[in-house]
Amino acid sequence: MPKSISRSKTRKAVAKRFKITARGKVLRACSSRRHLLGLKRAKRKRQLGKMQVLDKTDEARVKANLPFA
Repeated sequence: MPKSISRSKTRKAVAKRFKITARGKVLRACSSRRHLLGLKRAKRKRQLGKMQVLDKTDEARVKANLPFA
């Protein structure tokens, strides 16, 4: 029986935290939206709810853990 070619698995923790767009950009969620929301203004909380583009320096590490995305 021939050996099968090994494939890298998707890291599920990474798949839950990041999203890859059709153009190949990596999106991430903003921090500071869990607690202590009373002192933050509505505009700031609204903007923290949106996704942000991940920095280019971290992009390769995230994409390496998402081989099928």
